[in-house]
Amino acid sequence: MKRFLGLAKEGAVVIALALASSAAAQAPASPGAAAKATFAGGCFWCVQADFDKVPGVISTTSGYTGGTTVNPTYAEVGSGRTGHAEAVEVVYDPAKVSYGQLLDAFWHDIDPLVKDRQFCDVGNEYRTAIFVHDEEQRRLAEESKKRVEAQLKAPVYTEIVPAGPFYPAEEYHQNYYLKNPVRYKFYRWNCGRDQRLEQIWGRKPG
Repeated sequence: MKRFLGLAKEGAVVIALALASSAAAQAPASPGAAAKATFAGGCFWCVQADFDKVPGVISTTSGYTGGTTVNPTYAEVGSGRTGHAEAVEVVYDPAKVSYGQLLDAFWHDIDPLVKDRQFCDVGNEYRTAIFVHDEEQRRLAEESKKRVEAQLKAPVYTEIVPAGPFYPAEEYHQNYYLKNPVRYKFYRWNCGRDQRLEQIWGRKPG
C-alpha cells in the first residue's frame, strides 16, 4: 500500500410466499434480516472504522473488489495492476438503517471530488466507488450522487458499478483501527482525512 507512513451475513434474505390466486407476491424481509452494501472510499482501515459507528450496521469486512485477479493479495492490489479497489463490505439491518442512510454516511466520509486517490493515498486502488447489489441500490446511489453534485457544485468522480466478487483482506487489516489504535490515528491524522472532510462537509455534530 502506498502509505507514506509505510504501515503496513450476507446476502439480503427474501421470503417468497405463494398466493392462492394466479398472481404471486413477495413478502417483506423479516425483522432483523440482513442486507449487504459495498463501498470503496480510499483506505479501508478508515472506511471500516467509519461504518462501524453507524447504528444498524451488523458487521464490516475490509477487502478488495472491482478487479480481475482472483484472491488478490494486499501487495498485488497495491501494485495497481489488478484493478481492485480497497473496499468494505457492510452487512446491515434494514429495519434499523436504510441503504439511503448508508449512502449518506459514505458520502460524508470521502472526498468525492478527486479521481483515483483519497487524501494522501494515490492510485486506482484508492478510487471511490459504490458497488451496487441490485437495481434498487443503483437507483438510490445514482439519485444520491446527483444530490451531492448539486450540493457541492462540482463533478463527482465516485463510480457506481455492479458488485462483483469481494475478497476479504488479510486478517491483520481487519479492524485495524481497533488492533493498532495509535498507528491508525497517527496515519489518519497525517493523511489529512478528517481535515479535508471538514473542508468539504463541515464539522460533524459532536
